[in-house]
Amino acid sequence: MPGFVVTLGSTVHCAHGGKATPTVPQPRVRVMGAPVAVMGPPFVVAGCAFPPPPVANGPCVSANFVLAAMRVRAMGMPLILQDSVAVCTPTGAPLTVAFANARVRAM
Repeated sequence: MPGFVVTLGSTVHCAHGGKATPTVPQPRVRVMGAPVAVMGPPFVVAGCAFPPPPVANGPCVSANFVLAAMRVRAMGMPLILQDSVAVCTPTGAPLTVAFANARVRAM
């Protein structure tokens, strides 16, 4: 299913409100001037409100995408789309793309 491409300027949050940013955006491919995010390198999560042990197993520290674009790649890596699926470590919570670019879609 097509979705908007996630860039370094996109707003991505964990389920507990932490802000996620890509550790290695692809600088050679840009959408509206911002480097695109690709599957492979993890996202770093900052500001997660999930309580630490012994109350829970949080907060979210990083996240890896497990589902991304099927047809479009940047430098051999699939692009992250607005509807891509990610899992946070160590909580297992998903990431949500609240805002992506509004011009470029991929599949």
